[in-house]
Amino acid sequence: MPNRIAPLPDRVTVEALTVWLAAGHTPVVEVQSLDPGCYLVRLHHDHGISSLVDADGQSLRFTGTQWVSRLLLPLGLTHGVLTWADVTDEMIGLPASSGAQATDPASVLAHGTRLAFQTR
Repeated sequence: MPNRIAPLPDRVTVEALTVWLAAGHTPVVEVQSLDPGCYLVRLHHDHGISSLVDADGQSLRFTGTQWVSRLLLPLGLTHGVLTWADVTDEMIGLPASSGAQATDPASVLAHGTRLAFQTR
């Protein structure tokens, strides 16, 4: 059972995430593709969604999913869900022909692609 610790804020640094994870919490990791070669990390948890940021509060941007893996795997996070900022036919199971859009976080995660974090 997770120890009592403050919920993650909307914007969280790697250092704060490390403390939160050490208390026994486990978020769902969303790796959001903005366009080819540009990814953000969002953490879904009981109190909402937090964006991974640097010390200045700016969103951490990654040039590949391997860089996300190299950062998060040592923290004990082993997998995530790849999503797309602009929901199009890349979202598996979302009917593209109907013009459907996954707008809530649960739908976005449900139609994303599972990623395993590896450092090889």
